[in-house]
Formats: sequence, structure tokens, C-alpha cells
Amino acid sequence: MRPTRDAGQQPESPSAVLARVFGFPGFRGLQQQAIDRVMAGGDVLLLMPTGGGKSICYQLPALCRPGMGLVVSPLIALMDDQVAALRQVGVNAAALHSELEPEEAARIKSDLAGGRLDLLYVSPERLLSPGMLDRLSRLEISVIAIDEAHCVSAWGHEFRPEYRALAQLPQRLPGVPRIALTATADPRTRSDIIDALAMPDAEVLVASFHRPNLHITARPKGSELTQLLELLGRHKDEASIVYCGSRNKTERIARSLRERGWPAIPFHAGLAPIEKRAGLLRFRSGEPVVICATIAFGMGIDRPDVRSVVHLDMPDSPEGYYQQIGRAGRDGERSDTLLLFGGEDMARARHWLDQSQAPVAQKRFMSQRLESMIGLAETTSCRTRALLACFGEDLAVDCGHCDNCISPLATFDGTVAAQKVLSAIYRTGQMFGALHIVSVLRGKQTEAVKRHRHDELALYGIGKEKSDGFWRSVIRQLVARGALKIQGEYASLALHESVARPILRGEQPVMLSEDAAATLGSVTSASPSRSSSGAAVRALDTTAEARFAALRNWRLTEARSQAVPPYVIFSDATLRDIAADQPDSHAALAEIKGVGVSKLERYADAVLGILRG
Repeated sequence: MRPTRDAGQQPESPSAVLARVFGFPGFRGLQQQAIDRVMAGGDVLLLMPTGGGKSICYQLPALCRPGMGLVVSPLIALMDDQVAALRQVGVNAAALHSELEPEEAARIKSDLAGGRLDLLYVSPERLLSPGMLDRLSRLEISVIAIDEAHCVSAWGHEFRPEYRALAQLPQRLPGVPRIALTATADPRTRSDIIDALAMPDAEVLVASFHRPNLHITARPKGSELTQLLELLGRHKDEASIVYCGSRNKTERIARSLRERGWPAIPFHAGLAPIEKRAGLLRFRSGEPVVICATIAFGMGIDRPDVRSVVHLDMPDSPEGYYQQIGRAGRDGERSDTLLLFGGEDMARARHWLDQSQAPVAQKRFMSQRLESMIGLAETTSCRTRALLACFGEDLAVDCGHCDNCISPLATFDGTVAAQKVLSAIYRTGQMFGALHIVSVLRGKQTEAVKRHRHDELALYGIGKEKSDGFWRSVIRQLVARGALKIQGEYASLALHESVARPILRGEQPVMLSEDAAATLGSVTSASPSRSSSGAAVRALDTTAEARFAALRNWRLTEARSQAVPPYVIFSDATLRDIAADQPDSHAALAEIKGVGVSKLERYADAVLGILRG
């Protein structure tokens, strides 16, 4: 049931529409502050973590102010999910994009011309196409929402040049309040968003970036497939995303997982459109699939029940990393994230940055972000605090739910070990990779050691009392702190003299961490259960669990019949409350959070029938 806007009738307040249409009893966090500002005609830049309820902040003003809401969104899948969810609650929403059938596109344009739409979703390219802004200028627009607003900033992690043209909106659609929304933007990116969108008077609202239900773990790379399988094994029959650094790797990892019985799908920009659509459809349909993807997958994902996100290669910035792990646990339930990193990742990222043709100022800023990401991977303190600090947020106490809080890593004075590694690299001519340097330190008689007569060096075998893994860890940590660089096609190690020389002279002490085991066991055994992880997940007894399962089965069948994602019908949280409270009437069902008027009319009889059964 769409909100009423009859002439002479007092318009409903946002809180009344929130309860009647969406079925929620009240606002969360900064929602009301953002909505009040837009309702008064002001601009807003809203930073709120994934799952925090950003969309309500423009959907309610669109329904409560005169006219139609206009939403600029970068991805077709994101638009379609949002439209499907709004239609479920009785709001007449539509999305104009290139994949519409001609009949559907004609119907939407007719509804648009006739003023029958409450919200219209468009991509920036479609919005700025010839004639579109002229058509919109003849309509009454209630609010303009710019979703995934970090795309407008050249300093952001997913910059899209076409977003820059949105600065013309105040001239083409004057007097319309705008709200720009994103889950990630550091202070410099925020300032650039405001400048790029010509929103000098925008109120900047920043929610906490802390997601207590996300359990963050980082591990040095060992056998990455073994490490991946161990984490996925804890989320059998649940959805996961595995991010890889290349297209080839997504396909290789997906193939390896399928060979081991996992429903894995590769996803990257090089796939044929039909393959990408098929993979995305399986993911959106609620299947327990593992998506092996480049960062081409994921922005704006609405699926709430992704239980794990794994990075097999290190992202180049904390912003990109936070955006990607934020795709897990949107429903507030316990979810796991795993970052695997290695010295070659770090050195390769630094090398490509050095080769970049970007302006000096931008390269300097990109370098700062990369070093922050490397520091985040190598930190031995609370990892969540280190991540939030990248966004200017100071977490007062350690989070208690990252790997370093659950199983703190020990540190030791590694100055002598570092000196041995640096000396070995220098004495062998800075021409060899880590494997050879470890062989020299360990006193191994490999073919390369004998051929180059490195067994005749005075330092040959000076590290034989330590394992190969120990020396690889020392090398990686020296790469992380910039004392070593990796160069050439053979990944040769070389000294970064300005950093390495003070270590060799004993002028700079080096504290190193004792690497945790390559597996996750020490963390998982100490990790709290999903229901005790800080998320508000309602515990169910055995009979309520059976009702919950029955409701989920009904939802899946209903979603397939409508060709929509299951989570737009009812969230797991709503079904859990229904299973626990056992409402026995329409009125009682209407009291459940997430059950608005439209959903009550559509689904009450079916839901109550399941409960009675």
C-alpha cells in the first residue's frame, strides 16, 4: 500500500510511514537526523556502515515530500534489489537501465510521465543521457539520492568518472535536497565528495564504522587453499565471497573448490554477460554459493546472510578492504572475514604504485593508503581498532572479537634475525628470492647454493637452528616495514638502503611477531558462537527452530514464484521473531518488526497457516 498524498490531507510523518509501510517501530542511529535535514530541504553527506539502514534515509523523504524520489545508483543488480524490496512494501518504484525488456521500459516511462512513481532508480550514465534531465525537470522531484557516493571521488577506491557530472544537478533540478550516501570514505574522500557534487552546505553525518558482528582475522599466506577450505568448512551450506587479485585466479580457485564439492562460481569483468547474470542470479536467489570474484563483484550487495568474506590477495587500501568485508553479516549475525597476505603482495603493490603515471600528489596519497593496509595486515594489536583508525575513529577499548584480541600474538626482539637476513641478501648480491636466502641461512646444500658457491660465505648456515617458516616470516615482516623490496621477474630480494642500513648498524631495533599457525584453529576455538558475538540474534528452542525452518522454506518457494530474492520478502530476523512469538492473528503479526501493511495483506494468511500447521 503506497503512502497517501491526497489533496488537502495532512501528509504522514516519516516515523508514521516507517511504521506503516516498513513495519519498523523507530529510527536507528543517525537515520532521524539525516531524514529531518532532508525533509527541511537541506543537503546531507551520510556515512553509515553496510547494513546500517542508509536506504531508509532517502526512501522516507521520497515518500513524505511532494513529488518523486530520484536515486542515482551505479549497478543494475543493486537497483533491481532495491526496487524489488520497495514493491514488496507497496511502494511504486522502478529502475531504468539497459537490461529492461522494451515493454517494461515503456511502462516505466509511462508511469514516470504520469507521475505515478514514488522512486526512480537510474545509473549516472542514464541520468545524464540526452533528454533525461529535461524530462525530469518537468516533474516534481522530492529528493535526489546519490548512492555509493565514494564513486565520485578520485581519491576513493572505486572512482567512476561519470559520477563527476552529477555536479550539474543543482542547476538542472534546482531546489531539490540531495543526500549522498556511502559506507566508506576517509576525511579526504569526504571533502572531495562534497566538492565534486557541489554540496558546500551539506551536513556531514558520520556513524561509527564498528561492526561488532564481524570477526576480522589476518594470516600470512601458507597453503592458501587449505586456509580457505578451513574457513569455508565452518560455513557449509551458507553463502561466502572469496576475493582474488586476478581474473585467472578467480577461475582457478572456483575450479579447485568445485573439485572438492563446493558450489563455487567465478565472477569477474571478463566473463560473458550471460555468465555474469547467471552467477549473480544464483547468488541473489539465496543459494549457499561461494562466489570467487575480483572486486568487480559486490558493490551494493543487498544479500544479508553472507557468512564469510575471504581475501586471498591484499587489497590496496583500508577503504576497499572495509567495503568488501562489509558485505558479510548485513543481517547483524556473526560473520567471519579472513585476509591472507604475503611479502610478495606488498612488494608488488609498491612496485605498481611506483610505476603509476598518476600525479605526484595522488601517488603520495595512494602510497599512504597502501602503507596503512600493510600496517593493518601486520599489526599485533587490536585489528578492529587499527582499521577504524584509518577512518578517523578512535575505538575506546579493544574490540574483543578480532584474531589479535582472541589470540594475541607474541612479539620478540628480532634485531639479530633481521640483521642476518639483510646480510645474507647483501652478501649474495641482492639477486635471489626468499627461497634461496632461506637455504643459505639454514645451511642447505641446494643446487643453486653450490653453483653460486654461497656455501663458502661466512654467514652460510648461521640460521640453521630456526625453521624455514621462521625465516620466511622475518623476510615478509622486513618487506612490510620497507627494509626489503622485491624486484624483477624472479622476485629477487634487495635492500631498501635508507631503512635497512640503520638495522644493519644496530641503530634501529626490530620487534617482530611470532606468526600464528597457518590454520585458523587457535582463533576459532576461542571465538564466541554466532549468537554471542555482539549481534542481536534471538535464540530459539527446538520447536521454534522447526517453525523458523518451515517459514524459510515457504519464503524460498514464494520468492521463486515471484522471481525475487528471498530476503526482500522477509528477513531472517523477522522470520525468527515470528517463529519465537507465534502470532495467532493479523493484528498480532502486525506487531512483528518488519511486517508493514502491504506485507501483512500479502502474506499474513500464509504465515499464520504455517504457524498453525
